[in-house]
Amino acid sequence: MPQLLYRWLTAAALLLPGTAIAADEGPLEVGYMPILPVAQLFVMEGEGWTEEAGLELELTRFSSGPAMVQALASGDLDVMYFGIGPAMVARANGVPIKVLAAAIQEQIGLVARGELASLMADADPAQAIADFTEREGRRPKIATFPKGSVPDTVLRYWLDERLGIGSDAVEIVAMGADRVQQALLAGAVDAASTLEPILSTVTERLDDAQIVAHASDMLPGQPGAVLAARESLLEQRPDAVSTLLELHLRATHALVDTPQQVAPSVREFVGKRLVPLETVEAALSSPFANYGADPHAIVEGTRTMHDFQLANGTLKQGLDIDTLFDTRWYDDLVASADADAEEGDTSP
Repeated sequence: MPQLLYRWLTAAALLLPGTAIAADEGPLEVGYMPILPVAQLFVMEGEGWTEEAGLELELTRFSSGPAMVQALASGDLDVMYFGIGPAMVARANGVPIKVLAAAIQEQIGLVARGELASLMADADPAQAIADFTEREGRRPKIATFPKGSVPDTVLRYWLDERLGIGSDAVEIVAMGADRVQQALLAGAVDAASTLEPILSTVTERLDDAQIVAHASDMLPGQPGAVLAARESLLEQRPDAVSTLLELHLRATHALVDTPQQVAPSVREFVGKRLVPLETVEAALSSPFANYGADPHAIVEGTRTMHDFQLANGTLKQGLDIDTLFDTRWYDDLVASADADAEEGDTSP
């Protein structure tokens, strides 16, 4: 982490209000999900940085990553803030996109309520699941996002590879991000593989809810949300792409260093503004708020996820992970920031 933090801090040196770009090229069509792992987008928009930089974003909200993949296949989006799982699915299906930067790592947790939470507090997860099934006469219902999403893949990896009991040991219920929280609060499911601010909201509202598995338990080093763009955009509007990435790095720095300061901007996009500001502030400071922009840091985790998805059929065909990433944009910005920092260092 020190090296990553150093890069964020040095990159911040060049992330003053961005260089204005040509406005007559039109807005960038940006797809996103209203979830904390893509908070960089909410910060740059909410703080007015995109306007200052002369960058116009036309935002389209999606309920899940797979839904965004469908829009991508139709040619409707230029830029995507979504999970690495859907990014792999899109690329494997011939959609010409590149991941330019990471957004977060290890952001998924398993929150349980009621009997399942009680059992998991007293026994290892595999035994708790078996005991629940025997006592209740049914498998635990675990909500998560649609198959192929990061929360779904992390849950299945945990059951298959970490616990060794297989995904069929539970009943996985796929739904959109908004419905996961509703299902937990209504008692319609026993647990959820999900992310912030759902984790904080549920544990705050339900006395019998608790986090029973952390990201590092489920899939160590798990990649999360990413910033991706169409290859055609990289070729046709490089200045706009570079400005967007500068703002992404600046927002990452703010989320790491001053999360409470940018929390109001994040709240505007998350939970239809119904999530209390205090909950957003807590979520941005939680153990699941591991924001980071370095794409190199998630390549190996992406490879692990890819191989697992290929084995369980989520990916119908494999892809060369190295072709999914285009790290040159990030590397150039960091190199420029490092050079500016060296020039500004007058110490002997």
